[in-house]
Amino acid sequence: HIKQKFLGFDFSMPLWISSMTGGTEKAKHINKNLAKACAEFKIGMGLGSCRPLLESDDRFDDFNVKSLMGSAPLFANLGIAQLEELIENSDLKKLTELIKKLDADGLVIHVNPLQEWAQPEGDRYKKSAIETIQTICDFISLPIIVKEVGQGMGPKSLEALLDTSVSAIELAGYGGTNFSLLEMRRSQGNTPDIESSGDAFSYVGHTSEQMIDYLNDLNSQKTTDIEVIISGGVKDPVTGHILKEKLELNSIVGMASNVLKYALKDYSELQAYLIDVRESFSMAKCFLIKEDAS
Repeated sequence: HIKQKFLGFDFSMPLWISSMTGGTEKAKHINKNLAKACAEFKIGMGLGSCRPLLESDDRFDDFNVKSLMGSAPLFANLGIAQLEELIENSDLKKLTELIKKLDADGLVIHVNPLQEWAQPEGDRYKKSAIETIQTICDFISLPIIVKEVGQGMGPKSLEALLDTSVSAIELAGYGGTNFSLLEMRRSQGNTPDIESSGDAFSYVGHTSEQMIDYLNDLNSQKTTDIEVIISGGVKDPVTGHILKEKLELNSIVGMASNVLKYALKDYSELQAYLIDVRESFSMAKCFLIKEDAS
């Protein structure tokens, strides 16, 4: 069987719908389809960036999907820059109000310094991200997932996270969607033939496989109960299963873009896709047996 627990919730398969749809006009349709799928298939999801809700309820209906999810977990999502600003302004009550309003089960903190740097209008961090993360961990009692976006984390960053009260890490990693490169192209007017001196930064990063090795090594030095979502470069359940088997910590597979394609359509198409995903996980579990290293 492929059922498992993740962050204390019962999942029917090791799948997490990774955060997306923060800024799209179709967010309401997408999020409602995803929420219905989470209820039916007993999987969890992170919302796209909830930043607009910090200032206004104009887009609240785009994110208000918890009532459709049954017992499946829903996590709110904010960037480290927004949280740093709330802390700086002594305004963390906005965070608790946001979580209560969404009836969220936890919070995803996305960390994307390179993407922000590449944006002409991007935020700049004034403090160490790890300091902000621990402040939020101390402030709310719900589980927190730290999601690195698109470039991966090195061993020192991962080790620092293991020393916080974070419940889980999402390894978006280098090899999935390269948001930094997309932002660089956007700032250049989408003209790929024009290069800038900063373009090389878009090729800096760590893959999910590298981060799994780092985490296994860190876990051998000091045992941790932190859990992991593996999403960087995962296009299908088979790849996800293989990476999951390599990691010694409790983990599930995160998928975003592939799920999004079907969530944009009628719910029946998303439903059919997830039935296929579930079957693929079952087949992988049966036929791709982890070899004993001894």
